[in-house]
Amino acid sequence: MLHYQQNKDLDETSATAPARPNGSGRKLHVLLAQTQAENAGAQEISRLLGAGLTARGHRVTNLFFFRKSDSFDEPPATLYCAPSRPGNPLALLGMLWTLGRHIRTTRPDAVLTFQHFGNVIGAGVTRLVSRAPVVANQVSSALAMSWPVRTADIAMGSLGFFDCITLNSQDMEREYSRYPAAYRSRMVHVPHGFDDKALTLSKEAARGQFNLPPDRVLLGCAARLHPHKRLDLAIGLLPDQPSWHLALAGQGADEARLRQLANDLNVADRLHLLGEIPPGRMADFLACLDVFVFPTQAETFGLAAVEAANAGVPSVVTDLPVLREVLSYEGRPTALFVDASDHAKLSAAVSRLVTDKQLRDELRQNAKGLRLRYSVDAMVEEYVRILDRVV
Repeated sequence: MLHYQQNKDLDETSATAPARPNGSGRKLHVLLAQTQAENAGAQEISRLLGAGLTARGHRVTNLFFFRKSDSFDEPPATLYCAPSRPGNPLALLGMLWTLGRHIRTTRPDAVLTFQHFGNVIGAGVTRLVSRAPVVANQVSSALAMSWPVRTADIAMGSLGFFDCITLNSQDMEREYSRYPAAYRSRMVHVPHGFDDKALTLSKEAARGQFNLPPDRVLLGCAARLHPHKRLDLAIGLLPDQPSWHLALAGQGADEARLRQLANDLNVADRLHLLGEIPPGRMADFLACLDVFVFPTQAETFGLAAVEAANAGVPSVVTDLPVLREVLSYEGRPTALFVDASDHAKLSAAVSRLVTDKQLRDELRQNAKGLRLRYSVDAMVEEYVRILDRVV
């Protein structure tokens, strides 16, 4: 594992390693930059993209502004700008200075930024210290951005700080259709690919690994513990169903509130907070579940829900246009869609999946096409084409 104190050695190695030629031009050094190091959706996409580019002969360096999770499954060649989230202006300036130093010394041919802060800060600093083109990956909905960040993003995208802006769903394209023409001219639709989380363990064996009850109906979700994910709505299902348990895989600032809610509802003994689970164990977590519950308020893709449906876990998700878009194959739904803010409707949908085997089998059959629709190879090839164009 590369630690924060060891970054200098990696900088020097990256700065001197030569790019290798091939038939279509020299192989590139690509820097993947984003905000925090944790096992979440944006980091999973950059991990898959980095591995795909590396397999095609490109050299990839991963850069994070700071480390958020101790259990982060760190990819090869990883740099950090700070050991933790900056807590004061002086620490923030130090992080930005280190970010600029990393970009200067690694000398990338292209910088791919992720998440809204990663895009705004990463592109801004890159333009100050490097001539490398910037590809901004929009994986944050407008709801997740504060107005100053959204304003900065619009301005930077319109003025050319981003050479290309990738969007991961058609719903995001509709959302961004109101942006200035100069911004929209740089947008490209690149659907996410995902790693197949095929279930290899029996339900009993999987639950044993996570110390979960072997003989109860187990609902679950993999998500950051954040108010936008509305996991409190999933906890609210438990009081009416004494046999149901809920397992949450993730970490975040909303944990204390969720624990308090479970205590207030007298269901704390049936809420299982497992913390962050690395990508290599996500299939085992999904194998534990009877129903995947995804009551999120807003998404740009919903990678966790796509992975769960593909793995054959019957899923109930918020009825959002983007989730109807990505959780379908050839017009057939791969999950149940419901107004998750309506307690009665959410509870009825989950109960229906628990009891209706024919419906579960139908959703599983429909979901078999998701791995064809969201191929990692197709995603990587699209980024290769983008890099060929902007470099």
